[in-house]
Formats: sequence, C-alpha cells, structure tokens
Amino acid sequence: MIDWLVGPFVEFAFMRRALAGILALSLAGAPLGVLLMLRRMSLTGDGLSHAILPGTAIAYALFGLSLWHMTVGGFLAGGAIVLAAGVMARATVLKEDATLASFYLISLALGVLIVSLRGSNVDLMHFLFGSVLALDDPTLTLVAAIASLTLFGLALLWRPLVLDGVDPGFLRTVSRSGAPSYFAFMILLVLNLVAGFHALGTLLAVGFLVLPAVTARFWARDLNGMVLVAGIVALGGGVAGLLTSYHASVPTGPAMILMLGVAFLLSVFLGPVGSVLATHRAGRHRTG
Repeated sequence: MIDWLVGPFVEFAFMRRALAGILALSLAGAPLGVLLMLRRMSLTGDGLSHAILPGTAIAYALFGLSLWHMTVGGFLAGGAIVLAAGVMARATVLKEDATLASFYLISLALGVLIVSLRGSNVDLMHFLFGSVLALDDPTLTLVAAIASLTLFGLALLWRPLVLDGVDPGFLRTVSRSGAPSYFAFMILLVLNLVAGFHALGTLLAVGFLVLPAVTARFWARDLNGMVLVAGIVALGGGVAGLLTSYHASVPTGPAMILMLGVAFLLSVFLGPVGSVLATHRAGRHRTG
C-alpha cells in the first residue's frame, strides 16, 4: 500500500513536478476560491477561465508553445474581458454576469477556432484539458511565482476583500479601498487561472478554485477554517487524481477534478456544517 501511494513520486521526476505544481495551485487557489464563493462569483471564475483561451491561442499561433508568450497572452485576454464586461455592464441595461457570460462564450469559441486552424487535435486537447504530467521546470517556476505573488497580495488585501464580500456598504462608509482591492483581486484571479491553464487547461482550471471552496463550506464555520479545509481538499484531491491517473492510465486533469467532485458530493451529504445529514439532525433535535 505504501509503495502504491509513494512509489510513483519516488521513481518518476514528472510525478514530483506534478505534485509540486498541484501544491502551488492548492495554496493559492484555496483563499481565492473561498473569496469567490463569499462574493457569489464562482461562475465568474468559470467564465474567466474560458476567457483567457483566445489570448493563449493567438500567442500559440504566433510563437508556438512559448510559455511566456502564452502566459502574457492569456493574462491580457482575461484582463480585457474583465474590463469589457465591467464597461458594458455600466453602459447598457445588462448586468455584469450576463455580459461576462456572453464574452466567455465568444472567447471559448474563438480560442477553439484559432487552435483548430493552427494546430492539431492534440494541441486542442492540451489547451482545453492541460497536461499536468508534462510540467517542466520553467512552467513549475512560473506557477510557483504566481502562487507566491497571490499569497502576498491576499495577505495585504484580505481585510477589505472580506469586508467587501460580506458588507460592501459598510466598507464604502469607512474606506475607499473597495474598488482598488476588487480590481487587484480580479488580477490575481486571472493570473491564477493562467497558471491553472498550464496544468489543467481552460476547461478544468477553475475546478481547483471552486470545488475545494464549496466543499470546505460543509466542514468549517469561519472563514479561516474554510481556507484551511479548502487547501487540504485541493491538495488531497490533486494527489488522489495523480495516483488514479498513474495506476489506472486515465487522463490526469479530469481524474483530479473528479476526485474533488467526489469530496464535494460526500460533503454535501455527510459534512458537519449545513449538509443533508447535519440539517436532518438539527431538524430532529428541534422537533424532539
């Protein structure tokens, strides 16, 4: 059993690099995901994960599989979509979620078209689903640097971001930091989606943000506890997915997201905070 769990990481360098990448994504994604859930922006994260595809696809068409060009292209595309959605929401009758959903659908279709015209089906699968087992040292360094920047930025902005998510009206009365902190949060979100793209592709990158956070909601009552549980769930699901992929010869990214999905579904029914079981027990105590 120990060899089944540890052997792949001891024997193969690509498994160790994948594990390091998952650790970096988990550390940065846990607080971001909890803040997304707190601000009711989980679907916004999903939209932005697809919005980066045209930028990375254009960079790929111009420069090939260049790590830095694709990273910059994805970041610029995500930032442009955030800005365009915000401007359109303020200039028209549409709400920001509707404009963002529209832009993300257009971005996804455009990105798939560009990759299909420039590359092969293998390239398209790489863009959509990633290849965490193919992380090389430069990509791993980039992912770790983005994770470090994210943790540092969130440490500086944590209080206004939490207040803006819980009571934005109160924050506006005591500080003008709401808008700048929101903008900085969105930049960090796009950066982490770009980092996740290199490992999991555009379709699955947001899973490492959202699924651990919503799972943690059923295991912790306070914000700090949710961040801690989300980080543990993300890392545990990532490791379980890596091992499942290695031993069962199935795609790694989907395996990791499915492991996180299993943790979420179990928590929905069995978690101690607000789950089906916890709600049922609370109802029985009230009627008893």
